[in-house]
Formats: sequence, C-alpha cells, structure tokens
Amino acid sequence: MRIVTLNANGIRSAARKGFFDWMARQDADIVCLQETKSQEHQLDGRHFWPDGYSAYYVDAEKKGYSGVALYSRREPDDIIRGLGWPDMDAEGRYLEARWGNLSVVSIYLPSGSSSEERQSVKFGFLERFLPYLRDCAASGRDYIFCGDWNIAHKPIDLKNWRGNRKHSGFLPEERAWLDQVFDREGWVDAFRALDDRPEQYTWWSNRGQAWAKNVGWRIDYQVVSPRLAPCLRAAAIYKDSRFSDHAPLTIDYDYPFPA
Repeated sequence: MRIVTLNANGIRSAARKGFFDWMARQDADIVCLQETKSQEHQLDGRHFWPDGYSAYYVDAEKKGYSGVALYSRREPDDIIRGLGWPDMDAEGRYLEARWGNLSVVSIYLPSGSSSEERQSVKFGFLERFLPYLRDCAASGRDYIFCGDWNIAHKPIDLKNWRGNRKHSGFLPEERAWLDQVFDREGWVDAFRALDDRPEQYTWWSNRGQAWAKNVGWRIDYQVVSPRLAPCLRAAAIYKDSRFSDHAPLTIDYDYPFPA
C-alpha cells in the first residue's frame, strides 16, 4: 500500500505546477492533500477528479483558506468529515476515509506563526487532539494520520533549530506535545522509523534562498498506529519538482489495501 501526502498550498496552484501529472505516475493507493485553499465548486477541471480515484474534499468556510482532500483507488466504506469541533471544522482540517479496520486521515493542524491569537488556537487544538488520539488508539482500528502537523519534532528536523526555539513550530511546548504522542502514547512517526538521516525536510520558506540552500523544516508526517510499525517499508520525500512550498511525502506499507 502506497500513501502520498502533500500540503499543496493551493490545489489549483499545485495543479498548474504539474502535481496531478506527477501523481498519475506514482502508483499511489491513497493521496492526501492539505491547504487546498478552494471550494469544491471551484474545482471544475479534470485534474481535481483524477482518473482511477474516488475524490473527497472538505473545505473551509472562508474562501481561499485551509481545506483538505483525499483520493483513493478504492471507494471507502465510510467518509468522516470533521472532528466534531465546530470552530476547527469550519476551517476544513480533517477528512477520514475508512476501509474495513483501516482509517486514513488527511489532517491539517493549525499554524501559530501569524499571531499570538493563532498560537493560542493551535495550543487549544493540541489540547483537544491528544484525547482524540487516545480514543482512536482505544478503538482497535488501524490509523494513518497524513498531513501538515506544523511542528518540527527534534533539532534534526529543521536546519536552524537554535534560532527557532522561540518560534511557532519549534516551541518547547509543541515539541513536548509530540514527545507525548510518540514516546508515551505510542504513535509512530513513519518517516523517522525508516530514515534517521539529517536534512530531510518537507517545507521551505519562500524567503531568501531557503529551497536552494535546503534550509527547511520537516513538518509533514504520516503518523501511524503502533501495530503498523512492522508494516513500514520505504519512505521518500520528492524534491525533483516543486508543486508547493512543501514536498510530497510517500510511505510504502506492507499492508494489504482493503478491497
């Protein structure tokens, strides 16, 4: 089973930059997108309804903002749109597809970089999301959470970590929250379980020459249930072409995609 995730930073922009042509060559079973920045009724091109895939969208109420999508080779048994939190669901941040005992989620956690108010929103999301993850773990289902979590976990996960310790995305409180998720709750960072090399990033600022100099952050994840850890086979961050300020993250699983 192959799963690709990408923060598209505008799905229509990513389409113009060739993302869907690239996607068609990936042999992916599931593709998750975040920050689509569109309303479904605006997506009238063939790109947005890829041949061979079922397509699902959750939009933010605010136009040109947030939004998530999921494409699947096989039609899910069920689709869950939203977390049941009116404030966050209005921002289009959660889309879950279910096949048998497997749940794959396209998720976009809030960023706190724009203001103290949005950082407070982000902390509130994290506070509510940890119990949600516990409920998922207790359900007995296999979960794969794909998306932009807007947190770099450890110094290895961003270039200038010393200078970013007081910046949103690498705050001690945010990193401690991921410590809780991975170390104490048992969820698995699929990429790091497969690749422990430094300078493996998924996002680069548009300022300066961050992309050219590989001054990046690893903030896009596939976070999986503990029992899926033995199923992890390969990981790749695609950087040969740019579809967004983020790069696609692909994980291969030795897990039969349910019929």
